Formats: sequence, C-alpha cells, structure tokens
Amino acid sequence: MAGTAAAVLVAAGALTYAAAGDGSGDTVPDAGSADAGFARDMAVHHQQAVEMAYIVRDRTDDEDVRRLAYDIAQTQANQRGMLMGWLDLWELPKVSADAPMTWMGMGDAPSAGEGSLMPGMATNAEMKKLGTLNGEQAEVFFLQLMTAHHKGGIHMAEGCLDKCAVGVEKRLARTMVNGQQAEIDLMADMLRERGAKPRP
Repeated sequence: MAGTAAAVLVAAGALTYAAAGDGSGDTVPDAGSADAGFARDMAVHHQQAVEMAYIVRDRTDDEDVRRLAYDIAQTQANQRGMLMGWLDLWELPKVSADAPMTWMGMGDAPSAGEGSLMPGMATNAEMKKLGTLNGEQAEVFFLQLMTAHHKGGIHMAEGCLDKCAVGVEKRLARTMVNGQQAEIDLMADMLRERGAKPRP
C-alpha cells in the first residue's frame, strides 16, 4: 500500500517538475512570496524526514517499517528536489534571513527545541535518541516522530494551498496533503499493532 502510494507521488512529482517550466502562464514569484517561502521551508522540513527514514531503516528488521521508511525517503527527496529546482528556475535564493514560516505569519512561533525549526520537526535530541534505539523501540519512536512530522507538513502544505499563487506548486501541495494523511493513517495502524499510539 505504502509502496503504491509512493510510486504515484513520485510520478506526479515528475510531471509537476516538468510543468514548472512549460510556459503555462504562472507568473514568477518574488523572494518574499508565499511560493518561495513554502519551497524553502518545505525543502528543509522534507530533508529531516528523509534523515529519519534512513536512520530507522538501519535500526529495525521489520519489513513493513523499512518499506514505509524507504517510500517516505524516496517521495520526500523527490519533492524536495522539485522545490529546490523551482527556486533555481525562479532565480530566487534558497535561504532567507526571515524566520521559518514567516510567509504563513508564523515566524515568531515557539520552537519545540534545538533542531525543530518548524511545527512537527524533531529536535536534535530526538534525532539522536532515534539513532540509539533498535527493533520495536526504534519502530515506535520513528512512527511517533514521523506522524508529528507529517502533521506539521500538512499544516504547511495547507498554508500554501491558501496563500501560494503558482498553480503547479499548489498542486504539489495538495499531493503532499493527501499523501501524508494516508501515511498518518497507516502509521496509526502500525502503532496500534505495537501497543502504542501517536504522541499528543
């Protein structure tokens, strides 16, 4: 199930990237726009998800968790490449002096801790802890971290749906919302199988 979803997302992503430069009529956003802010921030958000996924693949032998982790890593790495590619196409900087989420009016949002730059992101301490766990403990902690991570990603993607102007980017944001919600539902089932639940 997760593998099929990832394949669909990757295929959709390839089409989305191609469309970004097809002269479809979308105007080029400026550096302070929601489009640029979303591209920069979601690229950072996705990078941590990729890192978490590869950590847990080395900490468990459970094939379902390893498959989910691989699918998340491949899908989000692909999407991150598209976001960074658009910034290149738009000739916009990949970093900003503004705080993360400023484009959503959340630049002053409190951090959960060092390393957690945006809602849902794990702290440095949590990433370090994930790298010390093995087996079912690693699986549960990963599923909990990734569930929170996806919820933060969905919140940001919904912000793009509301504020972004570039149609192809809004379509990618919609793909993210749908795909990550499906994975949240899957991870809830996987946590239940392990006698655990998402963190509050």
